[in-house]
Amino acid sequence: MKKLNVDWSGIEDKTGFLFSFAKSLSAAVKNSPYSNLSEDIIATSGFAFRMWVDSNGLCQSATSIWDFESQKKWVENGGIICDYVGRYWEQDDIEKERREKAIETIKKSINNGIPAISWDTGVPEWGLIIGYNDEDRSFEALSVQGQYLKISYDTLGKREIPILSVLTVVGKSDKSQEDIYYDTLKIAVSHLRGKEWCENKAGLEAYPALMAFFDEKFSLDLSWNMEYYLGTYGALKLYAFKYFEKVRSNDLANIYKRVYENWIKAFNLKRSEDISAGNVRKQIIGLLKDSHDCEMKAAEKMEEHL
Repeated sequence: MKKLNVDWSGIEDKTGFLFSFAKSLSAAVKNSPYSNLSEDIIATSGFAFRMWVDSNGLCQSATSIWDFESQKKWVENGGIICDYVGRYWEQDDIEKERREKAIETIKKSINNGIPAISWDTGVPEWGLIIGYNDEDRSFEALSVQGQYLKISYDTLGKREIPILSVLTVVGKSDKSQEDIYYDTLKIAVSHLRGKEWCENKAGLEAYPALMAFFDEKFSLDLSWNMEYYLGTYGALKLYAFKYFEKVRSNDLANIYKRVYENWIKAFNLKRSEDISAGNVRKQIIGLLKDSHDCEMKAAEKMEEHL
């Protein structure tokens, strides 16, 4: 039996809705020998720039529909070396094999003192696995909501949404900061321009899709969904700003400071004002439109360096 003393402390989440994979990734890196990269990794893996929006019903599951198999290469862009095990729909023939491999991968990571990032821990979002017990064949997990719970080895990847996705931090590469920066721009542009696989509206196209729900598609029944989206992406934008500020890319830092502030203002308006009031929604649309314009400029500036 082994358990790590890990929680979400030290991971900046301005809204309480920071995207669960990014939050889990940052926490895993923070609780590793490479903790100095825990803030950067949200940007250098591209997640500070990613947006996905369900244009039909604003379902929050859209934030979790993307290419899971790209996790390893995206995270390794930021100078972290990873192990990854995945098993998806219509792969029942390899379910047991992948589960056993994931169990060993998780245990190895915990033995090295680093929590593992896993899909569907407590809620169908990413969280951390922080301990294991071979006697009763169970993991101890930390959900993104801050709950500690047990997960049976046998149910790993077979819970509410039966997909297996486990990523662990195993080392640090010798990739230069210059190469990390250049490749971060490539990842960001690829997403913003809609070149990464997704079943929903993604990148820059996510903006008009989201704004529509504060305009012609408005429904009070979707109030919480609106808050979820604003909070999820608003919290991520801070990491884009911080990364560009750190590497002294001043033009992009200034753009993303404005983008971040707009999203947080929109989130706070949604939380504090009556969303059924047209003037409140108009303010939110204005803030999102300005951020859309800013990120279009950011994409153009990034492309100039590629």
